[in-house]
This record gives sequence, C-alpha cells and structure tokens, in this order.
Amino acid sequence: MARDYVRRSKSQKTSRGSRAGGRARAPERRIPWLALILALALLGGLGYLILLIKGSAAPPPAPPASAPAAAQQGAPVNPIDQKPVEKWRYIEQLENKEIIVDVPKPADERNKPAPEPAKSYVMQCGSFRSADQAEQLKARIAFQGLASEVRRSEGSNGIWYRVIMGPYPSQRAAEQDKHKMSRLNTDCVVRQG
Repeated sequence: MARDYVRRSKSQKTSRGSRAGGRARAPERRIPWLALILALALLGGLGYLILLIKGSAAPPPAPPASAPAAAQQGAPVNPIDQKPVEKWRYIEQLENKEIIVDVPKPADERNKPAPEPAKSYVMQCGSFRSADQAEQLKARIAFQGLASEVRRSEGSNGIWYRVIMGPYPSQRAAEQDKHKMSRLNTDCVVRQG
C-alpha cells in the first residue's frame, strides 16, 4: 500500500513520540570520569619520576682552580682528581727482553713426494671446417666478455678449427662459463687437459 507523505495530518506527525511544543531535547553530556582519573594518575606518576631523577643528580663539580688551594689547606683530596700511578712493570721488562727461537726444519718436508701436476680444464665450444666460422664464434664469445682461441688440428679426417676456452683451474669455473655460453645457444663441452 502506498503512503502519502506530503498530505499527512499534523496528528500523525506528533504521534511518533516527539513533543508537540518543538524540537527534541539534546541528550545530556556525561563527564568521562575514567579518562579524567587516568590522566591525573599519569600526570602524578610523571611528576614523581621527575622528582626522583632530580634528587639523584650529583652536585656540580667544583672549579679546578679551588682544588689545589683545598689540598694545601689539608682538606681531603678526591682520588678521582689524582693522576693514576702505574703499578705494573711488565712494559719495562718486555721492552728489554729478547727472545731467540730455533726452528728446525721438519724431516718429513725432505721426504715429501713431488706434487702432482695441477688438473686443468678446457672447454671446446665448436669445431669447424672453415677458419671463418671459427672466428665468428670467437667474436661472439668475446662479446660476452670471455676469452677464447682458435686451434688448428690435423687428423685423418682433414683439417679442423676448434674454438677452445680456458684453461680453467677447476671444473666449477669451467661450468660457470658453460652456463654463460648456453645463453648464446652454444653448446660447449668441458674436458680435462
């Protein structure tokens, strides 16, 4: 059912609980007692803390000019004001001390076998029949910031031009450069030698 809000009678407006005399009365404001008590307690605690800190402060030091005058009159001297007396003599003893050490050569050093030759690793990145193709790959490797060389080898199959990188001190170092070369879509083989 539709309602007609424009043509309502005055009796319907006042029947909703509002007074006939005018506006509704504003609610009374309450005093926030809890917040007021907490604020006063906080201020009191802060004042007490400041009083404690102020009372524990040391008195200001006396000027240095009056200290010798007090010492001459026989007043007690503060031990903090005196220069410390060194009671250790080890510094003087160590300055004049000389130590001689004999270090014999170990016997096992003479009987030590010759060290094994260090293993080195090289990486072959390509093998071509023409020197131009090998030089092109060498240039692509150089653009990556790596060094390589072209080696010519003759065998039963004819002449080959190999692009070699290295030598590397460890296989791990060779593998790191191998991953850089895989970004260029160039497969390399790490071998010992």
